[in-house]
Amino acid sequence: MTRPSIPGQTDPTVQPVPASVVEQVDAADATLHNPKRAVISLGANLGNRLETLQGAVDALEDTPGVRVKAVSPVYETEPWGVEPGSQPSYFNAVVILRTTLPPSSLLERAHAVEEAFHRVRDERWGPRTLDVDIVSYADLRSDDPHLTLPHPRAHERAFVLAPWHDADPEAELPGRGPVADLLGAVTREGVTPRADLELRLPE
Repeated sequence: MTRPSIPGQTDPTVQPVPASVVEQVDAADATLHNPKRAVISLGANLGNRLETLQGAVDALEDTPGVRVKAVSPVYETEPWGVEPGSQPSYFNAVVILRTTLPPSSLLERAHAVEEAFHRVRDERWGPRTLDVDIVSYADLRSDDPHLTLPHPRAHERAFVLAPWHDADPEAELPGRGPVADLLGAVTREGVTPRADLELRLPE
């Protein structure tokens, strides 16, 4: 199922998946055997931000057992939790997937994609080349500290809710309600749509 990649600076480098596993996952994906809907939040505020987000979208699509079904518009966002002006602004987007992977495997892939784009985790709220967060996975609710679902702060973040609502106006955040209602309850200050920028949906 993987498309041949074009070598380039932003191509993610991840460990190859054994052929037998690819065949099994592709078979399940091709027949839509119990696929789950997942929502992924992307963010970048270092380097070529748009190119990085597009690389992340492409890397997710190139994952066995994952199909990217929708990509939101791009938003430019002031950094969260830091002194204004202390970091470059973020580009944010939301990706909607159908996947046959369990949440733990999807999280591993998210971390692998981050690492391929040189994500560093040495400072909370620090600048980053790429953030890949699982916002929700089907209707699953979990307090597992390794992967809390849905994302524990998604309901209060306009930079997640606004692009998600654009991609799926009828979306609901498990345990919290319609994304439209949640978006109406938070401020959009510092969260600006960038109509001049676009992420491509993988073919």
